Amino acid sequence: MTSLHALTTDPAATGADALIVGIGQDATVVAHPLLGADWVAQIGVAVAALEPSGKVGAVTVVPGPASLPRRVVAVGIGDGSANDARIAAGVASRACGKRPASVAIALPDDGLGGAAVAEGAVLGAYEFSEYKSTYEPWDGTAWHVAGASEAAIAHASIVAAAVAGTRDLVNTPPLDMFPAALADAAAQLATQVGVDAQVWEAQQLADEGFGGLLAVGMGSARLPRLVRLAWNPSGASETVALVGKGITFDTGGISLKPPKSMETMKSDMSGAAAVLHTVIAAARAELPIAVTGWLCIAENMPSGTAQRPSDVIRIYNGTTVEVMNTDAEGRLVLADGLSRAVEEAPVVVIDVATLTGAQGAALGTRTSGVMGSADVRADIIAAADEVGEAMWPMPLPGHLRESIDSKVADIKNTGDPQGGGMLSAGLFLKEFVGDTPWAHLDIARPAFNDGGAYGFTAPGATGAAVRTLVRYLERRAGVGN
Repeated sequence: MTSLHALTTDPAATGADALIVGIGQDATVVAHPLLGADWVAQIGVAVAALEPSGKVGAVTVVPGPASLPRRVVAVGIGDGSANDARIAAGVASRACGKRPASVAIALPDDGLGGAAVAEGAVLGAYEFSEYKSTYEPWDGTAWHVAGASEAAIAHASIVAAAVAGTRDLVNTPPLDMFPAALADAAAQLATQVGVDAQVWEAQQLADEGFGGLLAVGMGSARLPRLVRLAWNPSGASETVALVGKGITFDTGGISLKPPKSMETMKSDMSGAAAVLHTVIAAARAELPIAVTGWLCIAENMPSGTAQRPSDVIRIYNGTTVEVMNTDAEGRLVLADGLSRAVEEAPVVVIDVATLTGAQGAALGTRTSGVMGSADVRADIIAAADEVGEAMWPMPLPGHLRESIDSKVADIKNTGDPQGGGMLSAGLFLKEFVGDTPWAHLDIARPAFNDGGAYGFTAPGATGAAVRTLVRYLERRAGVGN
């Protein structure tokens, strides 16, 4: 298994397959307290011939001189901030050769005791190749971070595992990752770390009035599920509820998507996967705060039993919704989850979803939109800034509220056709949280990278929002920096 270790000795003496060092803004090798001055000088001479750059993520690879690891990866560390260190380690990790057994990292301290460096290295080297016929299982890389504290390594291990676990779930093809499979995976993970898990199957959903989940999922032969996870440590004084959209595949239903738009729709369960692994991380870190996770899981398929445009459905809290577009399905399952979550009176509820194409139009492929109660929104943005995850506050304009009024039901599931789709979707969700402080994270484009690797982000699922949510919980619990 890939592992992280704090290194307290000279990185040159580890016998590692590769050594990662930093290049400063002056284009020279940055000294590290544990790496001998002679080694720094020799690496500097070797690297200088290739005109290295201190720009964050710029990589120069040279053979290791003398008894150093056989490959030295010199990477630009930018301004040396924690986020630049995380990015640099991620890029450098992919230049260490194919599946190295061990890598020593001698990058400058990132201000977090080595946590950002360790996290970036593991996530940058992530791969998902189990479905390739040439795939060969392996034990993973042992990453040795020079000068890191044991606490930083433990934290980075938990966070990196949560992000990688989210990526694994989202990257799994929808043939194998269907509603029951995701629910089973959640229950199994919960059992391993002492998290309570409850699963609602289709008949129980019908008996208890979860009309949104049933409507979205009734076009598929693989029926919907609702999962409740609960981390409830002794002495916890408050509970945060997390609600995740878990559409294991989204065709758009009767309002069918164009074929090209379906190619990445296995990622439409990214919110639920992020919520699941955030709860697991809270348990592994033994955070002194109670957390519930609600996974709203369905497969949106067209068939003779699928919901239709103009259907009226009843959400768990009794609100009736006119379905104008079956491809606006995520807000329907989240409406059920939010309604049920706030019944338990959490101090705050946060939903995470690949909800709208409008998010990408407004903010691009790497920046998530955050809406909701001003104070919760601000706290989410602050947590995101601390971990270097791009999120931006977005409004919920009052004038758009009337765009979701329906002539035949309480509300409808689409808003103003002229624009503001991300915002009207947020206004729709607001109808289901009552007075509970709330934030909505739209991670539609940031959740899946359909291009090449960058920073510590691999192609495919990114694990968007996990690091921010973990940091948000830590901040509420008074844990960490």
